[in-house]
Amino acid sequence: MAGNSFGVLFRITTWGESHGKAVGVTIDGCPAGIGLDEEDIQKELNRRRPGLFPGASPRREADKVEILSGIFEGKTTGTPLALVVANVDIDSGPYEEIREVFRPGQGDFTYHRKYGIRDHRGGGRASARETLSRVAAGAVAGKILAPLGIEIIGFSRAIGDVEIPEEALEQLSTERVGANYLSCPHEETAKKMEEALARAREAGDTLGGVVEIRVRGCPPGLGEPVFDKIDADFAGALMGIGSVKGVEVGSGFAASRLRGSQANDQMSAQGFISNHAGGILAGITNGEEIVLRVACKPIPSIARPQRTRDTGGREVDLTLGGRHDVCALPRIVPVCEAMVKLVLADHLLRQRALAWQ
Repeated sequence: MAGNSFGVLFRITTWGESHGKAVGVTIDGCPAGIGLDEEDIQKELNRRRPGLFPGASPRREADKVEILSGIFEGKTTGTPLALVVANVDIDSGPYEEIREVFRPGQGDFTYHRKYGIRDHRGGGRASARETLSRVAAGAVAGKILAPLGIEIIGFSRAIGDVEIPEEALEQLSTERVGANYLSCPHEETAKKMEEALARAREAGDTLGGVVEIRVRGCPPGLGEPVFDKIDADFAGALMGIGSVKGVEVGSGFAASRLRGSQANDQMSAQGFISNHAGGILAGITNGEEIVLRVACKPIPSIARPQRTRDTGGREVDLTLGGRHDVCALPRIVPVCEAMVKLVLADHLLRQRALAWQ
């Protein structure tokens, strides 16, 4: 299986399956001399742990990370970092009934057709548990960004048809995002989201949602002008997350309904007057706030009867058991943040390499 690595200079390779012994990541290209310990990583992993709030998978995992290499006396050495998290609360029994059945909306069918074999236990490599490795790597990338004053804020913009009013985002902060378990910076909207999730759960169904990520303090000049545009790399990084079906930058699709006189970010002596471009022009950061939105489809594992087929081509009526989330949000928020951090750290190191030439 190819496609398990990401990045150019700051490069990660994730490994492991949902019901295997462990999941983890190897990071190559991390600069030496960065202060790093397991707690730096653990606090980010805790944000995506299962079983911590209503509607989340009841799977109980401590997600305790262990650094196996690349650290000496509390600092990175420049050699590969190896991070591992053991899988503890594994219950593969409910998945035996789908050993030969393709779950609608999942990667079962495509994995089977591509490889001729698949791990049916919790989705195997296609499970959202793989994203733990990305969050761990993103925590390391964040240690590169923080001293430069780069701040990444992700939050639940919408769940189902409940969305935060635009005016409520004027006072966006990490404190407001962290005020409730849904990572929604608007309390009234958070309550409506909670009610929508409860209704979906009672109906044996699931919901989709929108994550928004904002990057503050990013310097201008990151990104390449043609094939390695930083907005293209953001889009690829975020689209590479399971459940993600769309990415917007700045005004996104709404820009297609504007005139040039409306969409152009004019400039004054003090800087840009607006930010329809979302902090990126011609594939290169312009120093303004980077604005990204991520559309997540509903979790496909639902407790309602569905029509499908098995490996022999026979039609099957399927009702799923097992432990599943009602919505990818808010657990996917730190995953989106992590992928943005990885792109930024990689491009920052590329820009430094260019300056050293």
